[in-house]
Amino acid sequence: LLVSVPPPRHDILQSCDIAEDVAIAYGYNNIPRTVAKTNTVGKQQPMNKMSDLLRGEVAQAGFNEILTFGLCSHAEAFSKLRRADDGKTAIVLSNPKTADFEICRPALLPGMLKTMGNAQKMPKPIKLFEITDVVLKDPTSDVGACNRRHLIAMYGGNTSGFEVVHGLLDHVMTLNGIAMDEKEGYFLKEAQDGAFFDGRCANVLVRGEVVGVTGMLHPETLEAFDIPFPCSCVEIRMDKITGIKG
Repeated sequence: LLVSVPPPRHDILQSCDIAEDVAIAYGYNNIPRTVAKTNTVGKQQPMNKMSDLLRGEVAQAGFNEILTFGLCSHAEAFSKLRRADDGKTAIVLSNPKTADFEICRPALLPGMLKTMGNAQKMPKPIKLFEITDVVLKDPTSDVGACNRRHLIAMYGGNTSGFEVVHGLLDHVMTLNGIAMDEKEGYFLKEAQDGAFFDGRCANVLVRGEVVGVTGMLHPETLEAFDIPFPCSCVEIRMDKITGIKG
């Protein structure tokens, strides 16, 4: 069966979308009910289940969960973070309705900083976290992009609170059975990232592979998001620390 998809039907991505349209045209009520030939048991996706478990653990550590938009501006993802755009990371919208939603977020840090800037009048310290997906270019995918689950946590107050963020990172690693070991576990290695202070930024490595970044945020980064106090944060890939794809 060959189907030609018209340009207005941007929601048609896979063969199951065609089947759905056929079922709607035929009428769901006209389809006879039959018992499935194969018995299956529904269950939660492993990555979603792990995310829910970690949300509970991070919340019990005193952090408040936030939920941010999946889209952001190009400036928020790059120039405001003092990061360069290599053209191979961010998914750019062809016809954005507003300058605030130009690209799919390549990291959770922009949304976290916007939330921290809006919450600056709250009692200090402010401890926030989010566990959700980022969207990145992926030439190996049939749609040219992929979702990747990240965890981000940020501390802001009269001091940077890096020791609190580092403690949370260590707790998350311990929950996943990853000890602090340079060869078989996780460790921190000094790194350069425009969003962070030089000399106060480190990559998070698990078994020698970079899975995230942590450190004290640069004053220019904080100023770009109207944050008047020091902050520290950590952002890591969930798939690399849990061993679950997704």
